[in-house]
Amino acid sequence: LFFFCSSAYVPKAVADHCKWAEVLMDLEQIKTSKDIDVSLYTANTDEDVKCQGPVMRCFFLETKVILQECLITNCSKRQDVLNIWKKGNASLKNNKFNSTTTAKCKECEEYEEKNFTEFIQSFVKVIQKECK
Repeated sequence: LFFFCSSAYVPKAVADHCKWAEVLMDLEQIKTSKDIDVSLYTANTDEDVKCQGPVMRCFFLETKVILQECLITNCSKRQDVLNIWKKGNASLKNNKFNSTTTAKCKECEEYEEKNFTEFIQSFVKVIQKECK
């Protein structure tokens, strides 16, 4: 009985370990989009672990820029972009990243602007690192 009860918590622990899994799937859907043409502030994938919260927030803020562009141009991946933004914001609200940090982290606008493809590649790397 103990084993059964304790094993019931394992799937939840795994799911909690990576709240970004659904976002990662949506990123895979939009990464090949040919009709999204924007330059976006792209956080470094090797940023200090203490800055992980601001890095994630930066990626999701820039996702809103992609969403706005998709609404204007009626891009083919609009729903996937909307899903990323919604899921990301929901996860950020319920995540440890809401805590304030004393590290000297960059503001989103301090990062280099990169094209859509490079942005998505970096975003995927950051999420994969977070899900390990």
